[in-house]
Amino acid sequence: MPVINILQPHVADMIAAGEVVERPASVIKELMENAFDAGAKNIKVEIRGGGATFIKVTDDGCGMAPEDAGIAFLRHATSKLKDEKGLEAIETMGFRGEALAAISSVSRIELLTRRKGDGSGTRLTLNAGDIEDMVSAGCPEGTCITVKDIFFNTPARLKFLKSDRSEAGACLTTALRCALGRPEVSVRFIRDGREEFFSPGDGQQNSCIYSLLGRELATTLIHCGSENQGLKLSGYVSSPSAGRGNRSAQYFFCNGRWIKSPMLQSALEQAYKNCLLTGRFPACVLYLDISCGSVDVNVHPAKTEVKFSSEKEVFDLVYHAVRAALDNENAAVKAELTPREAAIPKPRENFYQSMSASAFRENGYKAAPAPAPSDRRTFSAPRPDIPSRTPSYSPKQSSKSEFSTRPSAEFVSPPSHYGFSGQSQTSLKSSDFPYNSYSSFAYTPKEEQVYEPKKIDSASCEPHFPQLVENSVESVENSQEPTFKIIGEALKTYIIVEKDEELLLIDKHAAHERMIFDRLKSRVGEIPSQNLLIPVPLKLSLEDCELIENNGELLTELGFEIELFGENEYILRALPADMDSADAQAAVEEICEKLRRGTAPDAQSARDEILHTVACKAAIKAGWDTDKKELEVLVNAVVAGDIKYCPHGRPLSVALSKKELDKLFKRIV
Repeated sequence: MPVINILQPHVADMIAAGEVVERPASVIKELMENAFDAGAKNIKVEIRGGGATFIKVTDDGCGMAPEDAGIAFLRHATSKLKDEKGLEAIETMGFRGEALAAISSVSRIELLTRRKGDGSGTRLTLNAGDIEDMVSAGCPEGTCITVKDIFFNTPARLKFLKSDRSEAGACLTTALRCALGRPEVSVRFIRDGREEFFSPGDGQQNSCIYSLLGRELATTLIHCGSENQGLKLSGYVSSPSAGRGNRSAQYFFCNGRWIKSPMLQSALEQAYKNCLLTGRFPACVLYLDISCGSVDVNVHPAKTEVKFSSEKEVFDLVYHAVRAALDNENAAVKAELTPREAAIPKPRENFYQSMSASAFRENGYKAAPAPAPSDRRTFSAPRPDIPSRTPSYSPKQSSKSEFSTRPSAEFVSPPSHYGFSGQSQTSLKSSDFPYNSYSSFAYTPKEEQVYEPKKIDSASCEPHFPQLVENSVESVENSQEPTFKIIGEALKTYIIVEKDEELLLIDKHAAHERMIFDRLKSRVGEIPSQNLLIPVPLKLSLEDCELIENNGELLTELGFEIELFGENEYILRALPADMDSADAQAAVEEICEKLRRGTAPDAQSARDEILHTVACKAAIKAGWDTDKKELEVLVNAVVAGDIKYCPHGRPLSVALSKKELDKLFKRIV
């Protein structure tokens, strides 16, 4: 049997440090919380090299006496807890007495501290937890602690640190959360000599949110507040019209402490039910004040997880307060076009009429006559399988009129082997159109099939639809008599089909989503992408920026071309060919949310999760007007059994037999 050994104190400290100090951001959190407990009104945080080489936190709190400074770095040494009774109602941010000991055991530290009223302060230096020097020194009132070379003596932990940019982003996020939880404290964060944020410290929640989260988010927030049975909730929630693609802008605080709480998250999102678009998430900054004895923060060393003694009361408080705030929102949503959207040409009533005759003649096409007026307008999006990322317009023939508000047709039509006749490619906003007509169809390469434009009689108004390639049926004109009959659509969402002795209801969005997903997944290598005529700016949270950086190769493989454009801003220059640029921001946010949750166990699963989002954004949406031929394509795929479930596992169709219908109408018993 192995001999049991008692670990040396410094080894035990290094092991314990792993629970408290996960990365440089953990150091900032612990030091800022100590500053809050010391009564500081002004805190300055400085980092260099992502925080792994240099962190400096300065505050104007109460400071420490020389004798206290000497024992502050010992394990279980704390000024915030005296006996076990204090655990019943913890009022301070720290209480374990482990933070300073854990930090000092894996780094080099210099401490300058001076109590208010003392003539001089104390300078203390430590190396891997051992005190090297302690002398009297002149310094301002308060405490200044510098942490250098984190994990210098634990290479196993050091190699798991990420890039400087990722670590700096985590430090900034952690400091911002701490500052957001204490509006009465002014916090300044400096990264590599440049100020990243500054909170005024005036005690006003709205000014703190504005300065830390920015004007764009702050202007969409609605005040929220309630109080019941000793519980008090205050803060702000976002308007339903300003939903976001992920939960990165949800901040919950309990007695000034930032916390993770699935229960509070659920209460918030339940309040938005039926008033927020599916797939969108609310933003919030909510402050919960509760008696210290009713909440347990001693769940995890990081102190970000808590337990409430009365979870139902807390849930109800949040739910009803948010629900009341949303009900009281009377201001109408004001729709404003961004400069980029305002420059996009507006479509004419009929897309065929926007084509010039010269564009057809130059490419050997015969102009198709305009179809009869209808409510449906077709948007010719870029083909999904075009191998080149080069835009299909001709730069030499473009002019300023292409970017004006008047529609222009001076675009060169794509070659005939792309599978369509007489339609030019313009950069139009997808929300102006009910459906992207190319999302359903696959591209037949030229060497496999040369498409000959079909001659159309001048009296005909039938538009051309390309032929499906991958596991699809032939066109309706060339196929045998179908074994089903499309009756129509219900609620612009469900296709009603009569087949044999059954009535089928098909979810057109789910069916189309599955078709796109299967086609994208079957591809080997990179997914075809389309260059954007006007790149889309993406303003993401710091956590999302880290996810984009860590998964850059995967996103490139899936057709996204994203370039860094600032500290937390990116430029999207290309996206999957099936997707419209109007969905780009929401798609990237949704992808980041899936990557953050980490539900995918391997690279292939992560790829599939992202393809779910791409397919969902590119598919027909419920409520859109859809052409009959497009409905036939979807119905053929469902009836043939090629698709059965959407990528999320929902059924595509529901069947009602004649016997079941007869029973419903009491025709049979």
